[in-house]
Order: sequence, then structure tokens, then C-alpha cells
Amino acid sequence: MSATESTDTIVDRESRLKDSDHEALRLWLRLLTCTSLVEGAIRSELRQTFDCTLPRFDLMSQLERHPEGLRMGELSRRLMVTGGNVTGITDQLVKEGLVTREAPPDDRRAFIVQLTPAGRKSFQRMAQAHEQWIVGLFDALSATERRQLHALLAKLKAAVIAATRPIDAGDDAE
Repeated sequence: MSATESTDTIVDRESRLKDSDHEALRLWLRLLTCTSLVEGAIRSELRQTFDCTLPRFDLMSQLERHPEGLRMGELSRRLMVTGGNVTGITDQLVKEGLVTREAPPDDRRAFIVQLTPAGRKSFQRMAQAHEQWIVGLFDALSATERRQLHALLAKLKAAVIAATRPIDAGDDAE
């Protein structure tokens, strides 16, 4: 977007709305649009700066949080992608020496993936840059506005979880 172009000229999910559409629908599409724009900016920065995809960054992020490593199935579950996607990314990272993939002694059918020292170092550089990109994208909001938005989104998150949680008689025990 050029300096003279306003956000109103960008065609996105919100551009389909009419003034008569329910406020909740307008809000949902605003959230979705903001999420897509932030994600697009991060994807672009990762690609340009580190020749890295967002799924690759996310996989390395999960491994960084678990120095003991994670099973391939657990990585797939955490990343909410198929096992084939995790295998493809892992294959590339193994070739580059950024992760190891080994069968645990208790289950030869599974594999545990861990960052190598080189992988950890590479991820730390990306994570530092990633944090700065996020900080920059949210700089348009004051500290107070960021705290307010965070609190409001927490309230929305809790309401959505409560509204979508299946009713289970076993939940009373918690």
C-alpha cells in the first residue's frame, strides 16, 4: 500500500459489507481482515529476510519450546496440519541440519524431532526479527489501546469457548 493509498481502497473481506449488515458480522470480518493482513506481512518478511515460510517458522517455534523434542504426530496436532505437511517440512530441515529426527527406543514407528544447535541459533534470529515485526505492526495503537484490545479479545475468546464447548456430564468434576 502506498503512502497516499488509504485502507478504504483495499479490497478485502470487509469490502463486501453493507451498512445494514449486523455489527457482529462487520466486527468478525474486521478481525479476520486484520489477522490476514498481519499474517501476510509476517509471511512476506520471513520470506524476504530469511527465505523461510510461516509453516516452517511455526514448526521450529514448537520445537524451540520443547528442547526434548516432539513426536511427529504431536507436531501435526499442535500445528493443525496433516502429517504429510509436517513430514515435508521436517525433511527439508533435516537436510539443512536444523533438526534431527530419530525413532525413540520405546516406539520404532514414531519419530521425535528436535532442533539442532544450528537450528536453535537460526530460529532465535528469526524469532527476534518476528517479534520486532509484530511490535512494529501494532505500533499504531497506544499501550493503553493494546491492553484494552487484548482484554476485549480475551473476553470474546472466553465467550466463544463457552458457547461452543460441548455439554458433558464429566465436566462437573473440574
